[in-house]
Amino acid sequence: MEFGIIELSRLQFATTVMFHFLFVPLTLGLSILVAIMETVYVMTNRPIWRQMTKFWGMLFGINFALGVATGITMEFQFGMNWSYYSHYVGDIFGAPLAIEGLMAFFLEATFVGLFFFGWDKLSKVAHLVVAWLVAIGSNFSALWILIANGWMQNPVGAEFNPMTMRMEMTDFFEVLFNEVAQAKFVHTVSAGYVTASVFVLGVSAWYLLRSRHVELARRSITVAAAFGLASAFSVVLLGDESGYSATHSQKMKLAAIEAMWETHEAPAPFNLIGFPDQEARETHYAIEIPWAMGLIGTRSLTTEIPGINDLVADAERRIRSGMIAYEALLEVREHRENVDPAMAAQFEAHSADLGFAYLLKRYVDNPLDATEEQIKAAADYTVPKVWPLFWAFRIMVGLGFGFIATMGYFFYRASFKGMNFPRPALHLAVWMIPAPWIAAELGWFVAEYGRQPWTVDGVLPTAMSVSALSMTEVAMTLAGFVIFYTVLFIIEMGLMLKYIRKGPYQDVEETEAWNKRHQDRLAGRQNADAIATPAE
Repeated sequence: MEFGIIELSRLQFATTVMFHFLFVPLTLGLSILVAIMETVYVMTNRPIWRQMTKFWGMLFGINFALGVATGITMEFQFGMNWSYYSHYVGDIFGAPLAIEGLMAFFLEATFVGLFFFGWDKLSKVAHLVVAWLVAIGSNFSALWILIANGWMQNPVGAEFNPMTMRMEMTDFFEVLFNEVAQAKFVHTVSAGYVTASVFVLGVSAWYLLRSRHVELARRSITVAAAFGLASAFSVVLLGDESGYSATHSQKMKLAAIEAMWETHEAPAPFNLIGFPDQEARETHYAIEIPWAMGLIGTRSLTTEIPGINDLVADAERRIRSGMIAYEALLEVREHRENVDPAMAAQFEAHSADLGFAYLLKRYVDNPLDATEEQIKAAADYTVPKVWPLFWAFRIMVGLGFGFIATMGYFFYRASFKGMNFPRPALHLAVWMIPAPWIAAELGWFVAEYGRQPWTVDGVLPTAMSVSALSMTEVAMTLAGFVIFYTVLFIIEMGLMLKYIRKGPYQDVEETEAWNKRHQDRLAGRQNADAIATPAE
């Protein structure tokens, strides 16, 4: 495939988005874990929990700052590299982004300041409320972004206006409660909780291996293992919900992930492993689990899941229908002041397939001039490259089950073995720190690469969305982003490692005061027991 402005623009956006998402999951998870730790501190008044809250809160703050900086850049790219996309669907896509900025981001950013600078100025309960508002703001921020992305995967609550040549919102609540958006939200935030849990687990294990901050590390592992185990189970269960929603909204993506070339008799098997061959349209050396794909994808034993070949044939049918819609659209716009009712009715009958006609613009300026070969080529182009999706999905799922096993083991040791952890397990926890980031990036790769060749599935092809920029302009900005983000990444890692090596700050006076109060309480109980015990 020739590398042009479309591919270069996609590479730039993928680079910035995937770099930004290095910070998002840790922010989501650490905000909740820090709030949980402070809740325990307020309930018990034990200084160790305040110490834990401040330490993990510091690492959250560093990560939060980098996430904000990289996220702002990403939003500007919609107007810079994807101007026609912004024009075509801005009425729908812009709404959740605006709400995210006005509501979630300001809520989160405002209370982050109070969290860090309000320890000595707010009461314990007031500071705890601030901690939870930071956590809620972080998750609200993810909600609105994923509503916007979910609409790109499943464009509901909107329709095309032939007079403005734009998509316009018809039902905000349908966009808000889009099944794909809701499934993506709960799955993504759960993945963030696992990321933070593995991070806390690994750093705490590193402290135990060096016999440093033992009390803080053991309690941190206990919290992270319990929270991480529940979150890891949630990721798997909610990932199943994402697969189920794809059965209705993104059949081609689902078929490509499973390398399912032919439509199987229901219930379809699941390809555990195999080697997809896109040219031959078959999967070599496949090991199948009978019925599994039918149960996962349809939750029934009687519903078929269409294969890639049948979906290509359906795409060809929709391209031909879209050509009728395109021809009618030209007539409607030419005679907009006196529209022929028959032509308007013809456009309405085929308007749902207009986006498929736009696929032909990759091959010809006017879709009505497309040849039979170009129509078939456009239909074949609706199939994303299968093998990267196939293996990315399976590596992600394998890591997910690994998180369940790891968190389950540490939860067992923390709950029933007196927080006594073998050294090999601690080493594993340290080495496992990068794993949830790998799983998260693979998940986004599957979600976004599997949507190709669409920017908005079934509505706007990626080839039409890009701005009229030169290769040099995009290449220069891409190089600038890579250099700038590399510097930011070095700063981020330097700060995180610095504070991890330094360890938590311990308020000696508060700890001694608590120990004295604790000893006084124990002495009081012993005196009370002595008085209550009758003399022999």
